[in-house]
Amino acid sequence: MKKLVILGGGYGGLTVAKELLEGDIPADTVMIMVDRMPYQGLKTEYYALAAGTVSEQEVRVHFPVDPRLILKYGEVTAVDPEQKVIRFANDEPLTYDWLVIALGCVDKYHNIPGAEEFSNSIQSLSATRKTYQASNDAAPYGQITIVGGGLSGVEMAAELRESRPDLNIRILDRGASVLSPFPERLQRYVREWMLEHDIELRSHVSLSRLESGLLYNQQEIIQTDITIWTAGIQPSPIVQNLNLPKDNQGRLTINEYHQLPDYNEIYIVGDCAALPFSPSGQAAEAQGKQVAEVLQAVWKNETPRLGKIKLKGVLGSLGKKAGFGLMGKRTVMLGMVPRALKSGVLWMSKRHLG
Repeated sequence: MKKLVILGGGYGGLTVAKELLEGDIPADTVMIMVDRMPYQGLKTEYYALAAGTVSEQEVRVHFPVDPRLILKYGEVTAVDPEQKVIRFANDEPLTYDWLVIALGCVDKYHNIPGAEEFSNSIQSLSATRKTYQASNDAAPYGQITIVGGGLSGVEMAAELRESRPDLNIRILDRGASVLSPFPERLQRYVREWMLEHDIELRSHVSLSRLESGLLYNQQEIIQTDITIWTAGIQPSPIVQNLNLPKDNQGRLTINEYHQLPDYNEIYIVGDCAALPFSPSGQAAEAQGKQVAEVLQAVWKNETPRLGKIKLKGVLGSLGKKAGFGLMGKRTVMLGMVPRALKSGVLWMSKRHLG
């Protein structure tokens, strides 16, 4: 039997598996999906779990049950493209004929001393559980500091305000404004929402060191009770350790079929792949669909014909009653409509509807 192994059951890896299950898998091929957890974690919603406004059950999605899909649970430690072998922390190595690497991302700490040790994360379900515990154990009127004013930081701050009206919440960002890549009108709406809800915004903050309860903005010392890190991501350490061509973000360079140029049997999906747009669940799913198309073409000895990936836009929430969206490059949506749309997208995602 030949083996297709998918590393990671997140947005990208799970999409590859679902698309292939809807088509034809060769009779001599077995599909194995590897993940550290027995369910998909909806990573784009971890901020709500960390804030305490949803239960863990609400951010879990069961994997498909199909005799053509073997689920394997374990911690991957390395991939050897030369030997076509995957190594695990506490299990026998696994060989493959085709491999999809969809291992997602981890926090990027920018070599700031103490950043990893003295901050909380929402990049994995395990880390998010700890962040939930820390933020909800904070004493009334305690200070929560969120480092990073991107989408995750903004959603985290807004959700935490809804969960804990008593807390002091601030966002620190290196740029001039939260959501700096977005249009000014959207930035302004979010800034005003934050100020109306007593969330402190501090721009042009460049942290040089973190200690327990202390953040160093060069010579200034900022006191905090809890620090939550949302200031950047980088590919999985498995990808970081591969000595292969990468972009300046550390993501693996791929060809037009999402394959490694030197190892065409390996496909890279999602946050691990060098793509012309920012990492997102939506991008990973779109890429996952194309990888499934390529695999089916390969199995039929056909040349794949792929269209250009077109992303629909970005949706963000400000608690449960307000939100923002950017459709295309210019169409801005503010208020209840984008929040309702995001709820609809989440509902579909939980039911494997895309």
